[in-house]
Amino acid sequence: MATPLTIDHLRRYAISRSLFKPTTLSRAIARLGFVQLDPIRAPARAQDLTLRHRVDDYHAGDLEARYPRLAVEEDFFVNYGILPRNTQQLMHPRTARKEWSSARWEQAQAVLEFVKSGGVVHPREVDAAFQHGTTKNWFGGNSRASTQLLDGMHYRGLLRVARREAGVRLYAPSLSEAQEPVAADTVLDVLIDVVVAKYAPLPAATLGRLISSVCSSAVPQWRERRGEALARARARLPQATVDGSSWFWPVGDNPGARRFAHDESLDEKLRLLAPFDPIVWDRDRFERFWGWAYRFEAYTPARQRVRGYYAMPMLWRGQVIGWANATIHDGALVLEPGYVSGRAPKEAGFKSALQDEQISLERFLSLDRA
Repeated sequence: MATPLTIDHLRRYAISRSLFKPTTLSRAIARLGFVQLDPIRAPARAQDLTLRHRVDDYHAGDLEARYPRLAVEEDFFVNYGILPRNTQQLMHPRTARKEWSSARWEQAQAVLEFVKSGGVVHPREVDAAFQHGTTKNWFGGNSRASTQLLDGMHYRGLLRVARREAGVRLYAPSLSEAQEPVAADTVLDVLIDVVVAKYAPLPAATLGRLISSVCSSAVPQWRERRGEALARARARLPQATVDGSSWFWPVGDNPGARRFAHDESLDEKLRLLAPFDPIVWDRDRFERFWGWAYRFEAYTPARQRVRGYYAMPMLWRGQVIGWANATIHDGALVLEPGYVSGRAPKEAGFKSALQDEQISLERFLSLDRA
């Protein structure tokens, strides 16, 4: 008789499947299926902090530097990030929810011809050539109208990000590859399987939110199919009721396998995780697994922060026991840890594990130890 699944089985399964053996950058992106991008650097960008645990000898900035040589694309999926090109192409041609006027389409066509003539262009070149002026952005400030137009063209699949220069996206014409048309339901199922594979195991509510994001943001032209896509996913994916909630995971996986039965299956390495790491991304699941609430506080007023501007969850021996803020002062990395229990663990091995993680971070940041 099979042992009933517990929340601890699901917790260990989530960690083990996400923290796979470090591999090449391209294979890690393919394994993850999607890497969320974020511009905050504290002490490095979230994408780099995510990849450093999963890529051999990874250093901050490697993704941006090597992006032009990889078969990946920047695009909006459930949020903005990097996807394997074959996944990204499934979302296009994309019909945005906001319709453009004929005048806007004329502007876009003119810019597209300009980009085609230049091959790869910086937004300032477009702005200088067309002088579109400024416009209000979503948070009430002013942005260059050319930047908003380029963003819209990229979202609609007219342009691709060729590379970045000092963090700024440089655009090129989209890669035109003849493809056989794929049925909408088939595409939706493939895209949903990508997010399930990245964030599994998923509570039912999170599965529903992710499918809504896929249907409304990744492929808004098919947003009316959300209900049918969710029903197919619930019927297709393995699932179990644990602690009164339904949980889902990819076909072929088994969270109840013997290797997930004990914490001894998890290694002794301490890891500081990015706020958007797949292990901690779902805040509801995080609280179910570790019994405390983690929040990203970079946009919280300083006086209201509980754990710090960019607190990175601290994973050790299968438990998230606290967090740490990392800053660089005078070329040296400074870690400021905090603990859920109010103090550092006294168990043997913790102090050296934390020190090893600091050394690993310094190497990743290309800092020289004094």
